[in-house]
Formats: sequence, C-alpha cells, structure tokens
Amino acid sequence: MGCGKTVIGKCLAKRKSLDFIDLDEFIETEENTSISKLFEKVGELGFRKKERFYLENLLSQNLQAIISLGGGTPCYFENINYIIQKEAFQTVYLKTSPKILASRLFEERNHRPMIAHLDMLEDLEEFTAKHLFERVPYYIMAEHHISTDDRSVEDLVHQIEKLLT
Repeated sequence: MGCGKTVIGKCLAKRKSLDFIDLDEFIETEENTSISKLFEKVGELGFRKKERFYLENLLSQNLQAIISLGGGTPCYFENINYIIQKEAFQTVYLKTSPKILASRLFEERNHRPMIAHLDMLEDLEEFTAKHLFERVPYYIMAEHHISTDDRSVEDLVHQIEKLLT
C-alpha cells in the first residue's frame, strides 16, 4: 500500500500497450462487492482463498498484461512461489521505506480501512514498518527489486520497462 503499484502499473501498461489489471479491482468486479465488505463477510482467510482463486484464474489466461497485486497477496497460500514458477511472468518488488510510505498514505488514510484509525504520522510509520518486516521475506522473492524512494514515476516506469524487454 502506497508504493506506487497502481500509478506505475498503469503508466507502464499504457507505454507498452498492455492491459492493466489490479487484482483487488478484479476481485471486486467478479464478486460484485468491495474488498472491505468481502473481508467483513468471509474474514481474512476467506478473502485470501478467493484472492488465490482469482490469481490462478488470471495467470492461467496467458495474458499480456501488467498485473498489480495487493500487498498481502504474495504472503499467503504460497502465492509468491506460484507466481514465480510461471515462466511467462516477471515479478517486480517496488521497495519503499516506511517513512516514505507513511508520508504518502497519511492524507488518504481515511479511504483505506486498514489504516483509517491511525491519527498520527508516527503511528502510521510504525504500522507500515511492522507490515513490511512481516512481508519482506515474500517480497524479496520477486525477480526484480526497484527502490522507489525519491524517484519519479517516469523514472521508475523507464527502469521497469528496460527490465521487462
């Protein structure tokens, strides 16, 4: 959350004339409900099972697309191993420091249920650091690692574009 997956993914897809698919948006469309309502209805484990189902659905279609995953997607049900075993796909970890993530997310936290309760920037940074600490072992399994701190979207898109050719 906040690393730039959607913005960078959309720019990259446009530049390469590919479709852009946000996995969370795909799930919302298929389930005809929001992610937060899905969490309420089936719990996190139920959501993660559905997430895996739709991930398999997308990756089995031989798509030519840029796919943005949710931040937790690689961490459950061996998803990261499933993804990296797919030879037709390349994986990119957009590495962003907790301080940068917190500064990007603070103003929009009311629109993000996981962080809406955090009223102080320091609390958001701590929350972000904790989640990164838990998730980094999965994220670093990605084929490519790109640091996003203090870099423009254009620069990042250009770097990723070179990696994917």
